[in-house]
Amino acid sequence: MVEQNRCVILDGHAIMYRAYHAFKDLSDPTGTPINAVYGFSRILLKSIDDFNPRYLAVAFDHRKGKSKRLEQYENYKAQRPQMPDDLIVQVDLIKEVVRAFAIPQFELENFEADDILGTIARKLGDDNSVLTTIITGDKDLLQLVVDGSTTVFIPGRGKFSKDVEYTSEKVVQKMGVL
Repeated sequence: MVEQNRCVILDGHAIMYRAYHAFKDLSDPTGTPINAVYGFSRILLKSIDDFNPRYLAVAFDHRKGKSKRLEQYENYKAQRPQMPDDLIVQVDLIKEVVRAFAIPQFELENFEADDILGTIARKLGDDNSVLTTIITGDKDLLQLVVDGSTTVFIPGRGKFSKDVEYTSEKVVQKMGVL
């Protein structure tokens, strides 16, 4: 049964990185790495199964050029390493999986997925008729959980970490603020 007006949006790059690190040394018969593709697909399918959303989308970072944030602050993400080569080759494969499911993809030049996710959540939450759930591994997105119209779902990492859906109450419980 579809939950009335639930929209699930996956943070494409955050989920891709999480999947990449969770499953090591997976490749197809030609030797092409597919660990991120496999893990991303698992999270996508589990999200569909668990939430049975009426609406579903994926937001990706734009990989070419500088983001608005980097233009404004040169040291933004200065400590973050470059995307590994064996993950780069999987990005288009992951987007192909999303296309195969006919799931809308959002990517905008000079913007990150976070910006897209925040914009969609705010637009859908304006009239409180849609519950938006963002699937991510990025706890920075908890800042989007400010009322009852948006939740953030962070998949667990392995056997010792459970999946958590952050409502405003859980954000206050974890962070002490909303």
